[in-house]
Amino acid sequence: MIIFMRDFVAEMGQDQTKQQTEKGLKLYQCNDTEKALYVWMKVLRKTTDPGGKFRVLGCLITAHSEMGKYKEMLQYSLAQINTAREMEDPDYLTEGYLNLARSNEKLCDFQKTVSYCETCLNMQGTTVSLQLNGQVCLSMGNAFLGLSVFQKGLVSYEKALRYAHNNDDKMLECRVCCSLGNFYIQLKDYEKALFFPCKAAELVNDYGKGWSLKYRAMSQYHMSVAYRKLMRLPDAMECCEESMKIALQHGDRPLQALCLLNFADIHRCQKDVDKAFPRYESSMCIMSEIGNRLGQASIYVGVGKCWILQKEYDKALDSLQRAHDLAEAIGNKLCILKVHSLREAVYRCKEQQEDLREQVVKFLQCVEELELYCGMCGESIGEKNQQLQALPCSHIFHLKCLQTNGTKGCPKCHRTSLKLGFV
Repeated sequence: MIIFMRDFVAEMGQDQTKQQTEKGLKLYQCNDTEKALYVWMKVLRKTTDPGGKFRVLGCLITAHSEMGKYKEMLQYSLAQINTAREMEDPDYLTEGYLNLARSNEKLCDFQKTVSYCETCLNMQGTTVSLQLNGQVCLSMGNAFLGLSVFQKGLVSYEKALRYAHNNDDKMLECRVCCSLGNFYIQLKDYEKALFFPCKAAELVNDYGKGWSLKYRAMSQYHMSVAYRKLMRLPDAMECCEESMKIALQHGDRPLQALCLLNFADIHRCQKDVDKAFPRYESSMCIMSEIGNRLGQASIYVGVGKCWILQKEYDKALDSLQRAHDLAEAIGNKLCILKVHSLREAVYRCKEQQEDLREQVVKFLQCVEELELYCGMCGESIGEKNQQLQALPCSHIFHLKCLQTNGTKGCPKCHRTSLKLGFV
């Protein structure tokens, strides 16, 4: 009888935990974030059910991610993985490690992200945890892109997209398309950089009636960046304004920071540095607050370009040094490459030949380390807007080279298939 009563009380406690967690979710979906957090924290303090604790920690992780409170997100992720270890359940462990990976990705600790993602993929879970593999591959792709390891990033994105298609997961497909847009922005294939977020926007329109508006905001932001790179500045401004409007409505601080950075870049492209500078400053305030070091480095690069436009070369060099230090700390070699390229331009204007030669050497070393050249023609990739194409091995070439220089296999790894890659 005592055992029966104990089990009955435990079941009642689990039901109450579930009800309160659901109550918090409804409040959160109605944008009443403060009340939702209060409910979840109350559940977290009171519950003795490990499964309920794990789920409410998941809610807190998602909320703090969207608010840009990444350090708190990491703390809740650590608490969640400890709970999963106590339960000794592979499905819970997989989800816990995925949230740890995402937390470190947001904080630009990309090596840890890759490590946690590899742990997820090595877990021997059930069908439930296998369904998370697409999200794991997406996070891993984002981390490799953060480290400027482009081939491995593309491999991960292709796997994520394949998981999305096989499981008919339109939300995941939407997120992968946005990341692929960012991937091709980095490599300067602006047609693909626009194609993928446009595909994401189509998915939102066709399937996203019950989705969070963040998916629409995300696709509009990435479209805006591509339009800016293509110098379609009115289109870029329109998409960025729509994204910013949604970000403000939902208190999405990370997206607000990205939109402000993009607004600043648009004004810089219009050579209106007086409008660009305050937007860079506003973006920097949020980026610093949330801990997005890659975003901060991008801001310093943009500010440096503005100082170059105004021929304030010493100020430009100061901004570029700050960008270099941040990029070096997180391991983003592409940003370091951009800094060397801009310094080269500054020293050429200042007629400082020795410094100029040093930057040329460092630039070429960076290109070699990044393998940013076409394996067919030997010319660089990512220097100007050019159409690119990946083979199934995920090695990337100029599209024109693949079309004109017939070959029996990949010139880099010698795989025989020349069927064009998924992305």
